Amino acid sequence: MTPLDWIIVFALNGAVIVYGYYLARGTQTSSEWFLGSRSLPWWAVGMSMFATNVDNSDLVGVTGNTFKEGLHIISVYAIGSALGGVLAAFFIVPAIYRLGFYTNAEYLEARFGPAARALSALIQIQYRSSLLGMMAWSLYLLLTRLANLSAPAAWGFIVTLVVLAGLYTAWGGLKSVVWTDVCLGVLTMSAGAAIFLTVWQAVGGWTGMTAGLAAAGEASGLPLSDLPHLGRYRGDTGSTSPYLVILGWTIIGSGYWTVNHTPTMRMIGSRSVWDMQMATVLGVGASLPVMVSCACLGLFARALDLPEFHAMKTPDEVYPILANRYLGPGLKGLVVAGVAAAAVSTFDSLGSALSAVFTRDLYARFLVRNRDDSHYVAVGRVATVGVLVLGFAYLPFIMTRGSMIKAFTTLIPVFVTPLFTIYVIGALTRVHRRSGMIGLLVGSLYGVIALIDREFFNMVWLPDELTNRWAALSLSFFVTAAAMGCVTLVLGRQAKSETLLPFQEQGWLQRSRESLPPLREYPFDHAPPWWLRPTIWAAGLTVLSVWVVFVLFW
Repeated sequence: MTPLDWIIVFALNGAVIVYGYYLARGTQTSSEWFLGSRSLPWWAVGMSMFATNVDNSDLVGVTGNTFKEGLHIISVYAIGSALGGVLAAFFIVPAIYRLGFYTNAEYLEARFGPAARALSALIQIQYRSSLLGMMAWSLYLLLTRLANLSAPAAWGFIVTLVVLAGLYTAWGGLKSVVWTDVCLGVLTMSAGAAIFLTVWQAVGGWTGMTAGLAAAGEASGLPLSDLPHLGRYRGDTGSTSPYLVILGWTIIGSGYWTVNHTPTMRMIGSRSVWDMQMATVLGVGASLPVMVSCACLGLFARALDLPEFHAMKTPDEVYPILANRYLGPGLKGLVVAGVAAAAVSTFDSLGSALSAVFTRDLYARFLVRNRDDSHYVAVGRVATVGVLVLGFAYLPFIMTRGSMIKAFTTLIPVFVTPLFTIYVIGALTRVHRRSGMIGLLVGSLYGVIALIDREFFNMVWLPDELTNRWAALSLSFFVTAAAMGCVTLVLGRQAKSETLLPFQEQGWLQRSRESLPPLREYPFDHAPPWWLRPTIWAAGLTVLSVWVVFVLFW
């Protein structure tokens, strides 16, 4: 990279980080720090959702995964995100919002009891902090392969970025995170467009790509022409149904929008229920074209069949190789700045969300219950830094997997999918109150057994069809749901009036809920016209997502 490229990287990201510190001034109360005083408009929340959803590990990892396996991964950003966004914004989070809760784990206590709240908090911290490790690793690959930094310099850059993002997040809370994410999201979009258009031109567009795949497939004896078609992917062994793969990705995408407090925190921080729902449509809708174009980079790379690809240790190197080969001075700096921006936007988002979960759902709920408001704001700030540091603990595991995406899908079915299941079934049905914990434990037990069989010790008595990564994603959901159903058959359905039981939070938890501004259904003086109804836009986005998966790329 040239000096011009580095000037672009530091100028663009530096300006946004300075803006984050500027926004952080004056943040003092817990309502301001955790939820931005529930005053955030839909377009800012939606862009923040996009910036967090499309992190740098997605940009690098999705390109590498598509290079190896084809386009099937786009179903997580299409059907998975659309379904998850609708479930969260229209069925689950409005209840959390109206009850005055700060976190999704608080809702679980009202539905299934305090143990479910504690386990939800612990699972979220494990689930999302592991993503921080993948983000650090993807940024390391870009800096060493594209920017030609030495390993110590690359890690120094990454740690500095984490520290700077962590500090303005710890100081300003959600308001600083959301408004800086708007800027970071625009930068990420610009970088994605730059590399996509450049490589598109190099490969000769879609026609050139299909011809290149056919030629490369004929030379290698591999069915590379199948890579652009989701319906032709058959899993790692060649015997998995493509519908099972899409179901697995749909569960992952849906779980992101429900289990993960990162989008939930933004929804609850919206100034009205209408803003929450429109923001979710924007966040999902903006992510779809960006991630489809990113996935297509993997196909373009396979069609180009560059010599550098044959020397790769992991397909995660495809993205930096493409950037290094086809981008000139200035554009390289823009792409590195965009990937760094994607990292910062998710570093700050995860830091604020997970620190809120730790502070409210573990520390204040079970450990220290009755201190003043400033004490818990301080704890949230310290927890932000701790969460970001925790992400680096996952690096050894990620570095030993075949790719970042494989590492991610390996961990998801263990605890995250069971937690997603009890959220959805608890919100949509009247399963018995005791079924939540039992379902979570049974589903997690299956996840642990499947993980051990798949990764560490082959249990000969357990068929591989029940434990491979695609089966595990779906079976984890159905095992958890079956356990909840069996408990409900024995104990009966929960009475409608007792589906959400009020619980008396003590001390600061209760006071902070009472300090929230009044609930608003929409930010207008009257109900919006039909063309501004979120349900209309959500339905259109869902139809588009289904068409992308089952028609356009099938």
